[in-house]
Amino acid sequence: MHAGGVTTAAAPVTTAPARDYVRKLLPTALISASALLLFGIQTPFGYPTLAAGLLVAMAVDRELLKHLALIAAGLLIISTVPLHADLSIGHMVAMGTALALAVAVPYAIHRWVYRERIIRFPMFTGKKWSLLAKLYLLGVVLLGYLILPVYLISTEVYENWPDASSDPTIFWRLFLGVNAVGIWDELFFICTVFTLLIRHFPVWIANLLTAVMFSSFLWEIGYEAWGPLLTFPFALLQGYTFRLTKSFTYVVSVHLLFDLVLFLALVHAHDRSFLPVFLY
Repeated sequence: MHAGGVTTAAAPVTTAPARDYVRKLLPTALISASALLLFGIQTPFGYPTLAAGLLVAMAVDRELLKHLALIAAGLLIISTVPLHADLSIGHMVAMGTALALAVAVPYAIHRWVYRERIIRFPMFTGKKWSLLAKLYLLGVVLLGYLILPVYLISTEVYENWPDASSDPTIFWRLFLGVNAVGIWDELFFICTVFTLLIRHFPVWIANLLTAVMFSSFLWEIGYEAWGPLLTFPFALLQGYTFRLTKSFTYVVSVHLLFDLVLFLALVHAHDRSFLPVFLY
């Protein structure tokens, strides 16, 4: 699949030599595990695990420490607010502010303190998406249609999201929230975390470590039961897709199409008379 791209200068994806990454694996794995503890399992042991990762990185590699500190800053900011799907104005503002800062703070430090240009959000690549890339988008919609209603309804995890079927205000807040979180996922986990990690690791290792953090966040959002078996492969595919396309626009398009099906399936799960076209 190829959906267009930009030069390496616009979206750096340099991978470290294989001989360098083994010693860096432990501290980075600890940072990744801290996300699982903080967001997936939801235990305060995530904080000492995060600190341990930074301390080990300090002893192993100072360049790695700089980049793990950016990721850790984002994770710490996210951890300050509950991530459940509360659509009250107060919670939406608090969560939106935390998510925005989790992207903005690492980017600002990286850009104006470190004076680096690794983190990028490449939107306009100047190249058209190929036919295969467009077909992949259709495939994402089809997979969402086949998988999401079965998952949401058979596990009853749709109840983790508010019923938006009878209140237009909640309907549009849910629509906004689902899409905003989807865009943020790509800004933080793909354009920030994954992009930083592939400076130090082979792509497959960076992708696995990122996917643990990505799916742990989605676990707290509401993807419980066998949800991680769905979100972890999705996170891996998003990292791989970004590696191929170097296009933030494309990975966001993939995510938002999947989330559109999610939104419609959520409303249907609460009210089976709404859009009764799903199979489960």
